[in-house]
Amino acid sequence: MKALRLRLAFSIAALIAVLMYALPNLSIFGDSPLGTLIQNRINLGLDLKGGMNLTLGVDVDKAIQNALSVTGQDLRARAGEEKISLVKPRLNASGELEVILPRVNQAGAFEAMVSKWFPNLHQVSSGDTASGRSYVYTLSAPARQQTEDMTMEQVVRTIRNRIDQFGVAEPDIRKQSDNQVQVQLPGMTDSERAVQIIGQTAHLEFHLVRDDVDPNAIMLPAGTARFPFITTDRLGEQHESTIILDSEALMGGEDITNARPAFNEFGQSYVALEFNNRGAGNFERITGDHIKKRMAIVLDGKVYSAPVIQDRISGGRASITGSFTTEEAQDLAIVLRAGSLPTPVSILEERTVGPSLGKESINSGIKASLVGAAAVFVIMPVYYGLSGVIADLMLCFTLTILMAGMTLFGATLTLPGIAGVVLTIGMSVDANVLIFERIREELKLGLTALEAVEAGFSRASISITDSNLTTLITAAILYQFGTGPIRGFAVTLSLGIVASMFTAIFVSRVIFELWMRANGGRKISV
Repeated sequence: MKALRLRLAFSIAALIAVLMYALPNLSIFGDSPLGTLIQNRINLGLDLKGGMNLTLGVDVDKAIQNALSVTGQDLRARAGEEKISLVKPRLNASGELEVILPRVNQAGAFEAMVSKWFPNLHQVSSGDTASGRSYVYTLSAPARQQTEDMTMEQVVRTIRNRIDQFGVAEPDIRKQSDNQVQVQLPGMTDSERAVQIIGQTAHLEFHLVRDDVDPNAIMLPAGTARFPFITTDRLGEQHESTIILDSEALMGGEDITNARPAFNEFGQSYVALEFNNRGAGNFERITGDHIKKRMAIVLDGKVYSAPVIQDRISGGRASITGSFTTEEAQDLAIVLRAGSLPTPVSILEERTVGPSLGKESINSGIKASLVGAAAVFVIMPVYYGLSGVIADLMLCFTLTILMAGMTLFGATLTLPGIAGVVLTIGMSVDANVLIFERIREELKLGLTALEAVEAGFSRASISITDSNLTTLITAAILYQFGTGPIRGFAVTLSLGIVASMFTAIFVSRVIFELWMRANGGRKISV
């Protein structure tokens, strides 16, 4: 009797807990004290709420070139420490790292240094030139694959950080094949600004200005490139000219730790930057090596300012000035603070889902659920008597647990998720049917009602557990490898399975035992 009381108390406590989380999702409880206490709600997916769906293409080749460029700077710094003379490493026309060793007699020491400190480099070729010995490197196959994987992970993480700061609830961002990223933004209304923030590379680089090269020259020296230079006159009008820069960046914006909008003494907006320790050290070294030269600040391929470096800059601070409005400066600070994308991305597909389609889907899903539930509520008592009434009560409990679980975990309800709810109704009743049929069989064998209930639950529970565990494994696979809507189905299916097992095997048995004790275990309606 004591064990029964404990199980009854646990069942009642579980009912109270799930009601606390489930009821605030209903509009009549949203503004109640309970709704204020429980802040979580079930979020609607893109197919139900409407919103945006973007497919982005990631330029991983550019990321590999950036990695080679950074490795070239590290290579030069290491060579300086070991007293090995090098011409500044550059990327050639094929995107490979080219290193010139002026003193051929240092070739052995240089090759040993590369082998020891830079195992990620793969030597493509080497040979003697008029300037010395030339080496051409690319990333090794493992390093290339690692760079591609890290680039995709960083793109996904950076876009998620931007969207979080933009204030979109429950975005779905995931990698796809062919170096693509899918972004789903439920409830997004300002599509133009969203595309600007998500698609803006915010690829920040610092290049050396080549004032010795004529911007109007037809042929440019090797290692240089034309860039658009955006300037603003006193009237606030923008003008675009051409400036020649070293094609290889001195450093990028991957080491930025903070970015914020600010205003100068003339009331013009700019973005203040702060670097981490590594970035601060690189920035100090670069500015110290190029005093009295101009350094261009390049954002997404455009030069916004090109100040003269007057002295070594320490402290890890810099700024981006230009013709920014207050909103543009805020948006730029968001994307830089959330992380500069490691490589350019392009929007391959933009699709908007209207809320009217979502409303129609919700209504259809609700109708399907109500029809299924109504059929179950009618048929079960007709076929199983009072036991069928208990099954109906357990179905209500199961759906309440499902709603509470989705609220607790912040799950997103999608159209396939509604299908999971409908499937849960059938699975919940199926478990009760297995138990009831087993009880009937035990009664036919001559057992008393109490004995038949105990045997029915004990023996049917094994079959119920086995079948539901296999379905749970399938749901876990769907969640791991499926896309957003499929994952929504897997979540509702998993929660529904767990809830139906709990109500059918545990709570239902408590009610049956109380029923048997009330009538002395002599009769049962099943």
